[in-house]
Amino acid sequence: MSRQKAFFTAGPAELYPKFEEFAKEFIDLQLGSISHRSQQFKNIYQHTDEQLRELLNIPAENAIMFAGTASEIWERIILNCTEMETFHLVNGSFSKKFRQYSQELERHAHVFEKPMGEGFSYSEINVPEFAELLCTTQNETSTGVQTREGDIHKLKRGNQSKLVAVDMVSSAPIPELDFSLIDTAFFSVQKSFGLPAGLGVWIANEACLERANELSTRRSIGAHGRLPELWKQSKEYQTPATPNVMGIYLLGKVAEDMNKRGISELRKETDQKARKLYNYFDQKEGYSIAVEKPEHRSRTVVVIDTEKPSSEIINALKEKNLIVGAGYGPKKSSQIRISNFIANTPEMMERLIEAFDEIG
Repeated sequence: MSRQKAFFTAGPAELYPKFEEFAKEFIDLQLGSISHRSQQFKNIYQHTDEQLRELLNIPAENAIMFAGTASEIWERIILNCTEMETFHLVNGSFSKKFRQYSQELERHAHVFEKPMGEGFSYSEINVPEFAELLCTTQNETSTGVQTREGDIHKLKRGNQSKLVAVDMVSSAPIPELDFSLIDTAFFSVQKSFGLPAGLGVWIANEACLERANELSTRRSIGAHGRLPELWKQSKEYQTPATPNVMGIYLLGKVAEDMNKRGISELRKETDQKARKLYNYFDQKEGYSIAVEKPEHRSRTVVVIDTEKPSSEIINALKEKNLIVGAGYGPKKSSQIRISNFIANTPEMMERLIEAFDEIG
């Protein structure tokens, strides 16, 4: 019998080790048929809310709300928190899309853009005077570049009158963000939480709510996913529309399991695996690390330049039931992307490195 496939893709990704156990529990309890207005659902929402607060150290006054995707939350934030101008740090395809959403919503979207593979440091960022929202991408999935938590915190400290949004889609829960400093953050579950796609999580503070309420008195903040309504419902462990009950339930179970392991231990293990991968490819002939500066290298999505076409490497690994991703966009044929999510265990990493030794 062939070995089961191991996924090192940047999302959808390797499923959390206890996914099948939690999914079976959901089915056995017939939770797919319950009303989202029932106490049973409120209990599910509350459990997930509490586990995420513990895992990410989210203040009690912040709201935790749910959407279909993280991309949807880009639009929700722009509609609910801005009227005229946004500012975007762009160094890859997803941070660029965040800006494009703002432009499509007829905001003046200022940009500080860097070439793919380069990161940002606070000292070089000049924020436009009238920008209402500063949009950062903590982990750029397309390029494997991270923005350090400290630089994001400094950005807020230096711009107290502006809202700061953090895209942590492909890094949560690993970054140690101070939610008393940032205003809003969001992620989806198909990355390091190891779940099937279909659920986005939106965290926002009272400053975002105040801004949405103030804006709503003179312009539309959208018809679906309005922050004031999402906020009000979330405080009762409810949603305005029928939600992804299974996704919310599974996220709560996974977050609970992560809390049992301890977030500090998960971060330590993630860092150890990342160092192993970067050290390996730093010395391997025919490969090089795409992100030059170590402090800007992602802890959760390792991007490697390849001398030979990436498709050859990907196919050779596929023969061994190891699935890695190609580069993104223009780098598709010259890079590989390797996830270093929580479900990618140290044993899996050893298996992957052994396979690279074999294929050359």
